[in-house]
Amino acid sequence: MLVWERPEPPDRPVPAPLSRERIVRAAIRLADADGLTAVSLRKVAAVLEVGPMRLYGYIATKEELLELMVDAVYAEIRPTGDGWRAALRSLAEATRRAAHRHEWFADLIGGRPQLGPNTLATGNAVVAAMDGVGVDTIVPATAAVNAYVVGAVRREIAERRAERATGTDKEQWQAALGPYLERTFATGRLPALESVVRDGPHPTPDETFDSGLALLLDGIATRIEK
Repeated sequence: MLVWERPEPPDRPVPAPLSRERIVRAAIRLADADGLTAVSLRKVAAVLEVGPMRLYGYIATKEELLELMVDAVYAEIRPTGDGWRAALRSLAEATRRAAHRHEWFADLIGGRPQLGPNTLATGNAVVAAMDGVGVDTIVPATAAVNAYVVGAVRREIAERRAERATGTDKEQWQAALGPYLERTFATGRLPALESVVRDGPHPTPDETFDSGLALLLDGIATRIEK
């Protein structure tokens, strides 16, 4: 039986009350502080001041725990606004904000579909907002937005982690690589790329995300209008 449907053990107030919700919240605190490598049933049990074996009555494996953690974050993600475009945009923006609050979340999305109750509720809200749009468009449109968001937030989180690991921010990294690019462009072999680097826009991460999402939504709009 899946963890979503498996009943919890009877409440035992001694030595400490326990529930799946308490276990998941403790695991999320660990992951927020030190990443997924800090999450194990043993470490979660230590935070909750209970023996590790008590957790197995609620969660059978670490994989189940990770699924529950992802679904808990999806409770923070709800599309808002009227119409399909507002719903898809708000879904993308809310998912990005959640990934920035919980960096580990970016590592766990994008694979097999998550089927927890909060995740399904988010999906239902999106589909409901796309009322009137054919299912042949709803499925690829939502898949495209989800794929864009996963790729974008993973790149942003990877850059954050690189900055922490190296102690250099984006501007310092660009300054260090600048002389190399100047020498490379001086060869004349990359004129198209040189023109983009020299004359193109240099948007902030927010602007990059917004403009890419707008291009995607414009394409979806063209499909719907047909």
